[in-house]
Amino acid sequence: MKIKALLGTLVFLSLASSSTAMAVEKGDWIIRFGGTTVSPKGDNSEIVSVDSASSIGINFSYMVTNHLSVEVLAAYPFEHDIRLKGGDKVASTEHLPPTVSAQWHFMPGNAFKPYVGLGINYTTFFSEKTYGALDGTKLSLDDSWGLAGEIGADIMLGETWLLNLSARYIDIDSKAKLDGASLGTVEIDPFVYTVAAGIRF
Repeated sequence: MKIKALLGTLVFLSLASSSTAMAVEKGDWIIRFGGTTVSPKGDNSEIVSVDSASSIGINFSYMVTNHLSVEVLAAYPFEHDIRLKGGDKVASTEHLPPTVSAQWHFMPGNAFKPYVGLGINYTTFFSEKTYGALDGTKLSLDDSWGLAGEIGADIMLGETWLLNLSARYIDIDSKAKLDGASLGTVEIDPFVYTVAAGIRF
């Protein structure tokens, strides 16, 4: 439903926006800064589930051509609660998901600029803590490499400032250990939603 709502918003803005705003062109930089929510899939593993988390995200895009850009995604750390299936919180972890993507911009000359992207994600986990039934044990989560896909749009608010909406899917799988014993693979595989302000220069 979230994706359908985002697509509906993008279509509405496409119809409502003017094409008179200054085009984004080869050599331009775009910096976007705003709120980001990481929403893991529901069935993470046979043992635990991972809650959603929100933080501040920032990304930098460089226009290689009028249509093609390279984007680097960064963020302030996300903190996720981890629960036993259907039960109480037993752990938490923080993570950072830097991602490098190639983006294709369909209408760089319009005020409404939709794009799609495909890239590589590296997620590192740290500050794992345990609570309740797992209190006193040591939880560790391995780092992850995976593909990342996205859809989004920049809506120009003039020649310089813009509003950005985006949704990503990131393949994040981590091998979990408790006191050195394997708990198997936790498949986080989140959708990542961002609403951001941006500047082009």
